[in-house]
Amino acid sequence: MANPSRRRLRSLTAEDDADGLHDTALRLLARREHAARELAAKLERRGYPRAAVTAELERLAEAGLQSESRFTEQFVEQRVGRGDGPLKIRAALHERGVDGARIDAALEPYEDDWTVRAAEAAERRFGRKAPGTRNERARRARFLQQRGFSADVVRRVTEYGEPDD
Repeated sequence: MANPSRRRLRSLTAEDDADGLHDTALRLLARREHAARELAAKLERRGYPRAAVTAELERLAEAGLQSESRFTEQFVEQRVGRGDGPLKIRAALHERGVDGARIDAALEPYEDDWTVRAAEAAERRFGRKAPGTRNERARRARFLQQRGFSADVVRRVTEYGEPDD
């Protein structure tokens, strides 16, 4: 069975279709910021033609309604707040189509804080008590690696001296 919204879109004129595209894009942006590639994919899945989506994204960016910089900064702030590390954040932004230079710029204010942030994430998860065994230390290291912290940061956070066993 065909998607009813796609059937409806095919019966509209080009002008109506452009108005619908603009309204849909604004509704998506009202919920949260989106990267351009992410927004384009959502609009195309709704049946809008790629050329029209590209033109609409340009108009939205010119009007300041869609901003890669604003999206990237908010995304990084949110992910840092929940305890993710720079590797995980970088990968998630890259997946959303954000360029490397913009990612570097958004992560730069946090560069000196990754060890402290990793230690805070480990403390929230495991408490203040130092690991008693190598297995516990390895478990903490895996946790931090999965959160996206570099091996160097993980090593600094999990070095408590030699465990008992």
